[in-house]
Amino acid sequence: MNPAAETRPSSELPSLVPGAPVFLFSGQGAQKPGMGADLFDVKEVAETLACASDVFGFDVAGLMANAAPERLDDTRYAQPALCALSVALARALAARGVEPAAVLGFSLGQASALAASGMLSCEATFAFVKERSRLMAEAAAAHPGAMSALLKADEAGVQALCDECAQGDVLVPANFNCPGQIVIAGTSAAVERAEAAWAASGKRFSRLATSGAFHSPLMAEAAEGLAAYLKDVAFEEARVPLVCNVDARPLAAADARDHLVRHLTSPVRFEQSVQALAAAGADTFAEVGFGGVLFGLVKRIDRGVGRACVQDRESLEAFCGAQASRREAASSVTRSEQELS
Repeated sequence: MNPAAETRPSSELPSLVPGAPVFLFSGQGAQKPGMGADLFDVKEVAETLACASDVFGFDVAGLMANAAPERLDDTRYAQPALCALSVALARALAARGVEPAAVLGFSLGQASALAASGMLSCEATFAFVKERSRLMAEAAAAHPGAMSALLKADEAGVQALCDECAQGDVLVPANFNCPGQIVIAGTSAAVERAEAAWAASGKRFSRLATSGAFHSPLMAEAAEGLAAYLKDVAFEEARVPLVCNVDARPLAAADARDHLVRHLTSPVRFEQSVQALAAAGADTFAEVGFGGVLFGLVKRIDRGVGRACVQDRESLEAFCGAQASRREAASSVTRSEQELS
C-alpha cells in the first residue's frame, strides 16, 4: 500500500459536535459599500485588513468603506474585499473562543475557508485570491458571459434546458444553491435563450449582476493560469473539515491544487454540501462575511438547523454570547454527569 494513502484524511465527514457552528463564507456578489465598517477597530479585524492591504497592494478597509459600487463590484476588488472581511471575522470569532466544527465557502468563500481551516496562512490565502481574481477578471473580459438563477428548478430539468438552448455555445448549470434554485452560466446569447425558454414554461428567473460566466468552461483560461500558480503553493491538512464546493466532501491537502483549479469551471454544490454537513450532525450554520445570502439558502435547504449571520459588531457580539452560553451549558451537563458517576 502507498504510505501516503495510509495517512490521507478520510473523504467522509466525521460526526460533528452538536451546537458547534459550521462557518459559511460569503461569495462574490455579496459585497456592498460600507460593509464591515463598524468592525475596523476590532483588533483581529484591523490586523487582518492590514495584512490584506499589504498583499493586495491597496487599502482594503478604505475600499470597503469608500469605494463606489461599480468599483467594488469589479472582480479584482470584490474578491479581495469579501475574502479579507470573512477571514477577519473568523479570526475575531476564534479570539473570542468560537471555533468552527467545519467550514464551507460559496465560490470565492472557498478561499476564505482555506485560511479559517489552517490549510493556508492569511498571507498565502490573500496572495491566492489576488491571482484568482486577476485571472477570472481577464477570462471574463476575453470570453464575456452571464449567469442567471432559475427558480422552481431541478437538476435534470436544468441540464435538459442547457442541452436544448446551448446551440453550440457554452451553457451549463453553475451553482446548486438550494432546493428549487439553480444558477446557469454561459455566453450571453445562450443564457438569454434559456431564460426565454424558462419563462415560456411559466417559471421565473433572475439575472445575476456578475462580470462573467463563473464556474463554466468560459473560465478555462483562468483555470490554466491558476494551475500554474498553485504549483508553488504548499497546503497544510485542514484543522477542521473544509467541505469542497466541487464534490461536497472534505478537502485533503493532496487534492487542494486539483480541486481549486477545477473549482473555476465546475458547479458550486452548496446545497449538497450543507446536506452532507447536516447528515454528519451539524445543527448550527453561521455565515461569516457579508450579505446574508447563505443564511437564507440554508433555511431553504434544512429548516431544522440553527442559523446566524455574523457581519457587523452587533451580530459578532451576539453570536459570541450565544456560543459562550452553549459551551457553559454543555460544561454544566458534563460536570453533572461526572458527579453522578
